Amino acid sequence: MLKQIKGLHHVTSLASGAQSNNDFFTNVLGLRRVKKTVNFDAPDVYHLYYGDEHGTPGSVMTYFPFPHAARGRPGAGEVGTTSFAIPKGAIPQWVERLSSLGVDGLDTDTRFGESRLLFNGPDGDGFALVETDDGRAPWAGVSEDAAIRGFHSAAMRLASADASAELLKFMGYDEIGRDGDVTRFAVPEGNGADVIDIEAVPGASHAQQGAGSVHHIAFAVENRARQLEVREALKDTGYQVTPVIDRDYFWAIYFRTPGGVLFEVATNEPGFDRDEDTAHLGEALKLPAQHAHLREKLERILEPIGG
Repeated sequence: MLKQIKGLHHVTSLASGAQSNNDFFTNVLGLRRVKKTVNFDAPDVYHLYYGDEHGTPGSVMTYFPFPHAARGRPGAGEVGTTSFAIPKGAIPQWVERLSSLGVDGLDTDTRFGESRLLFNGPDGDGFALVETDDGRAPWAGVSEDAAIRGFHSAAMRLASADASAELLKFMGYDEIGRDGDVTRFAVPEGNGADVIDIEAVPGASHAQQGAGSVHHIAFAVENRARQLEVREALKDTGYQVTPVIDRDYFWAIYFRTPGGVLFEVATNEPGFDRDEDTAHLGEALKLPAQHAHLREKLERILEPIGG
C-alpha cells in the first residue's frame, strides 16, 4: 500500500465560457484566480485555476473553458460531485448568498453526519459545500466565518465500485464508512482534502463528457521522487501510467481507473509562484515555453476575461 499520496491536489473540469466560469468561482464562490494559462494540448483554450491565496494543493479547482461547448451527460464513470469545506454553521449564509446570485440546484442534506449544501455550477456542474472543522486559511473573497477552506472531497459515480475501491486502498486510502449506496474513503494524515466517495449506480448509462463534466481528479504527492515511487508501484500493479509530464506548476502522471475516471498524481512543487509573485497570481496570461511563440495570436483569439 502506498503512503506517498496526501489527498487531492486539484480537480479539473470543462466549461463553455471563460468569463462566466471566472465570474462564478471568483465572484460567487469567493476563490482566487491563481493562474491564467492555456491548455498544453490545445493552446487556443484557456486553463484557469482557482484556489486559496497561494493555490495550495487541495484547494485548486481548474477549468478548460471550450467556447460554446455542449453540456455533458451525467452517468456512470465520472466524478459527479466536487465538495468544498466550509466552517460549521455557514450553510445559511451560503443559501442566502447563492440564492441572491441566481445559482441553480440548491438543496441541503446530510451525508456521513455532515451537513451539505448542494448546488450547480454555470454549466450544470455538481458541487457541494460541506460543514466541517477545517483549520486551513481561506482566501478573503467571502467573509472568513463562511469562506471555502479548500476541497472536502470528490464523489465518483461508478457502475461497479469494487475494483476502484481496491485501487483507492492501494493508494493509501482507508474505507471509513458507508451511507446508503455511498462508500467513503479517507487518507490518514492528509492535506485536508482527504476524502473520496464512491457512489454505486449499477445500471446507469455511461457519462458523456462536456461542459460541466469533471475531466480528471489529481492526487497530491510532495515531490518528484515520491511521484516516481507511485508511478512504479502503479505500473507494477498493471496500470498503464503516462510518463512524467511537466505542467509548469507541477509534474503530472495520468492513468485510467477501472471505473473509467481519469486519475492524475501531481507534485506539490514547484507551485504557482514560479512565474508570478504571490501578490499578482492569476493576473497575466502565462504560456508554457512550447507555446510562447503563439502569444500574439492567442491574445487575439482568447476570450477576454475581466476581473
